[in-house]
Amino acid sequence: MRDDDPPVPDDILTSASERLEAEELTLAENEEILHALSELRPIYQTDRSYFVLGNYDREPIRRVNLVVDRLNRRSDAYAFRMVDVRGEWENGIQKFCLLADLVTHIVGVAEKEPSGFLVEQGLLAGTTEYFSKSYVLKREYEGDDRSFDWMQDGVFELLEKEGRLYPWETEAELIDATETLP
Repeated sequence: MRDDDPPVPDDILTSASERLEAEELTLAENEEILHALSELRPIYQTDRSYFVLGNYDREPIRRVNLVVDRLNRRSDAYAFRMVDVRGEWENGIQKFCLLADLVTHIVGVAEKEPSGFLVEQGLLAGTTEYFSKSYVLKREYEGDDRSFDWMQDGVFELLEKEGRLYPWETEAELIDATETLP
């Protein structure tokens, strides 16, 4: 962090501290995490922040990136992927939870094979705080009655009941669905 950078807000530091309190971290690991947090200033400098999840394989990541790009076109928003947060994190779930704590919206781009964020979907459904700010852009497949496994379908049903599941088939429909996100 440079001297002229705005300080990290107290609530973000408190969240980070609480999340990391139980961990046995070295001084270097603590410094690395604080540095990563300082790079996320746009999260608390904008009205809306989007943590976008999905599959990082060649084709699906194009669509994840498309969603990030569309959300970043909003003047009062900042969107990013988990991989955009640098640093050597030994515990991916810890990284996910810390980032999910900080944002206003969590957006999943769900595709059939593989979905790309199955573990995170479990965390979204199992944590009231995360679930309340989660939205999923779910790919529909023509002629395929059951595209996803039963556990994912359960998460999708919960989100659909809340009006936070957005189906799409084509990239044009994915763009339209992204535009309707709050």
